[in-house]
Amino acid sequence: MTLTEPTPLTAPSPHVPERDGRREPEPFGPGSILWDDLGMYLSAVAGNSAFILQSMHPAIGTVVDRLSSFRADPVGRALRSFASVQTWVYGGQEAIAEGRRLREMHKPLSAEDENGTRHHALSAEPWAWVHLTGYYAADTVARRFSPEPLTPERERRLFEEFMNLGRILQVPERMLPATIADFWTYFDRMVADTLVPHRVALEVLDRMDKVPPTVPARLRPLLAPLSLTGGRLARFVTVGTLPPGARDKLGLSWTARDERGLRALATVLGRTAPLLPERVRYMPIAYRARQAARAHRRWQEALAGRPL
Repeated sequence: MTLTEPTPLTAPSPHVPERDGRREPEPFGPGSILWDDLGMYLSAVAGNSAFILQSMHPAIGTVVDRLSSFRADPVGRALRSFASVQTWVYGGQEAIAEGRRLREMHKPLSAEDENGTRHHALSAEPWAWVHLTGYYAADTVARRFSPEPLTPERERRLFEEFMNLGRILQVPERMLPATIADFWTYFDRMVADTLVPHRVALEVLDRMDKVPPTVPARLRPLLAPLSLTGGRLARFVTVGTLPPGARDKLGLSWTARDERGLRALATVLGRTAPLLPERVRYMPIAYRARQAARAHRRWQEALAGRPL
């Protein structure tokens, strides 16, 4: 039985305030990119590709394979994941508590693969990889599905906010890349040298157009056409938003025609989403948080303008 640890990405800066080798995270609020973007349904369009990249990591794939509920309850697992992600950004101080809760929940999780290697969910590399694939997905959405070009300044802010999010999730500081260039060097190296065509990744792709197993038997024939159509579209977007190296490892084809189709779909979604009402555009937690923030601002303005 073996267990390996990763090489740190960066050394902590002596000029940055830290506690126990970790910079203190700050909750997100109005004005941040993640506050404006991560709560939109459109932001989840590359979420499946992030999960595929995660499950291609040998440690993550093994733990998910042995211990996750993704087979028995895929819809419930997805809903819980989305709720947790929304809490990271829109939860205020509750976001910090959610980061601690996730660490505690994953602390006992470990599993042994077929080669006798034991993998722990909280090992530094896989825990960081889960978070950093989220940045890859957010960057992909910003580049491919946003109606506005991703400017260097917005790219910088998105990166910095995601590194702060990593601290909320208690990713070790040494595993957070210092610059955008460092991230892409690390990401490309992980895709080329660490990721494998894990059976979990292949199984998730295969199940996308299938009716979830939790659907009652009497409803399955009714939902089968919807699952087939929606699942094929989801699989198409997932494959298209994976990096080419990951597609190659999974044996997935992607043609020039496919790329043109994805670009057309991205254009339609990117132009349509901003036109939708906020209640429809944002997920429930994000929508309520944005409402509450506006109400709080109006309350503060009323107090500031009261006669004295």
